[in-house]
Amino acid sequence: MASIADLVEDRTVDGVFAVARKRRLTTRNGKPYLALELVDASGRIEGRIWDDVELLDRRFEEGDAVRVLARVERFDGRLQLQVRTVEPSEADPAELAPAMRRDADELEGFLEFLAAELAHPGLASLVTDLLADADVRDGMRLLPAAGADGHHGYAGGLLEHTVGVTTLCRETAQLHPRLRSDLLLAAALLHDVGRVRELGRGPAFRPTFEGALLGHVQLGVRLVDERAQELEPTVRAELLHAIASHHDRGAARTAEAVVLYHANQLDAQAATRPVGD
Repeated sequence: MASIADLVEDRTVDGVFAVARKRRLTTRNGKPYLALELVDASGRIEGRIWDDVELLDRRFEEGDAVRVLARVERFDGRLQLQVRTVEPSEADPAELAPAMRRDADELEGFLEFLAAELAHPGLASLVTDLLADADVRDGMRLLPAAGADGHHGYAGGLLEHTVGVTTLCRETAQLHPRLRSDLLLAAALLHDVGRVRELGRGPAFRPTFEGALLGHVQLGVRLVDERAQELEPTVRAELLHAIASHHDRGAARTAEAVVLYHANQLDAQAATRPVGD
């Protein structure tokens, strides 16, 4: 079976993919067609179904695993599949979601190492409690950091991004001892924890109902606050503030919040910059 990373223009492909997106559209002449985004562990590719639309449309839904026979063509500078036929597959769609190239066990071990650096008893307990939560632990491995179309947009991207941001914050705290390193590290480790409530599992990584309405920042603040009641009020407030403002430089009112904002931006931008540019 072919993988998306190995596709070559002007070849016929017979492969099993997951349907991350499925839209029924019409051409300018009013003819219906299906616009697809197909994914596997190696990547993602657009697909189009022009013929037998009524018949093929009934065979699968968004999120399903399917076996596809298609022609690989180039459109607007990118490879695209012109799908000839599609059949349901018994493969697990979640296992076909795009995956990170780094070793998850190694990243998880480094996450635990970073959490173990916390000396503040209350922050250490809070972070350990949250990272041990089954939903959080599984979400780190199975979810992207910013949805399928954002930075680290693959299964495990949340874990990779969390380690990256926390590492940047750790190095910055070592360079600038006046920063409260425990507060900064705890905020970095938990800054995107709301993703586990915002996003559904692959291959589509669609927002949940509350995720679409509230977003990961508000969900993360709420999730952390639920577990942070034993913290000193000032520490809890500053931790929640740093998490709440990690996408909003103008809202950041503490040095730790500003550092977290920039570390988050740096890791996100570095992950999306094309190699060689």
